[in-house]
Amino acid sequence: MQKWTIKGLLDWVNQYLSEKKVDSARLGAELILSYILEKSRIELYTHFDMVVEKPQLDRLHQLVKRAGEHEPVAYLVGKCEFYSLEIFVDSSCLIPRPETELLVEKAIDFLRRQGQQKPLVCDLCTGSGCVAAAIAKNHPSASIIATDISEKALVIAAKNIAHHKLNDRVELLCGDLFEPVIKHVDKDAFDLIVSNPPYVSAAEFQTLDRNVKDYEPQSALLAGEAGLDVYRKIAANIDGHLKVGGAVMLEIGYSQAEAVTKLLEAAAAFGSIKVEKDFAGNDRLITARKCQ
Repeated sequence: MQKWTIKGLLDWVNQYLSEKKVDSARLGAELILSYILEKSRIELYTHFDMVVEKPQLDRLHQLVKRAGEHEPVAYLVGKCEFYSLEIFVDSSCLIPRPETELLVEKAIDFLRRQGQQKPLVCDLCTGSGCVAAAIAKNHPSASIIATDISEKALVIAAKNIAHHKLNDRVELLCGDLFEPVIKHVDKDAFDLIVSNPPYVSAAEFQTLDRNVKDYEPQSALLAGEAGLDVYRKIAANIDGHLKVGGAVMLEIGYSQAEAVTKLLEAAAAFGSIKVEKDFAGNDRLITARKCQ
């Protein structure tokens, strides 16, 4: 029987996934093998000549076959990295994207510039809780209420909040956007409201890559015919939840800046509305400051 080393397996899995046209095949190979062998990606390269035994080979073969069918590697290994944090994921929530790190970066910067001792933040459509966890981890005085309509997604969010020891500062509530917050009448208005909501239109959904369309939850992607349904609900209900001088930050699709800006302008509470681009040069974030 052929003996397989870590180096040989990395090369084989990379080639297999490349032939199946899986994006980032080499990274996928590293993540799967790291998961199977319980080693970091760096350790794979420092143990190139280590022989992998048959039970591990069998598990590897199963996962590689699923990855070759475009099942997301993050779901296969149960985690990914977001804003330098380990985030647990499963098929009940979206896999965090690098583009969403812009939302976290700008949120942290805003809170630091505001200089408030104990800012109160709301994270709508929290999903895996990645945004709430990243903000709380990097702004130790902030308290965050994170809501999501999916009870299953909140199970994963709770796992991430506990994993990063943030239970004392991040509260998870189940409900549609602000609905569960209304019940907490003891809570003040928020200094900052952030959201990476569903924003994919019905037509765009049909064009998504197979690994997204076939495996990630539709409820976390689809937002009506134009992809604006959730933005409309946020804009219509945000005024009473945001302090004067506070801000709302919304991740948007690359073609939605004008439409979402108009929705916020119609709310008539914002003095300035700013659109920012991601590292690929696409419109990605809208920030609006409340003036009255």
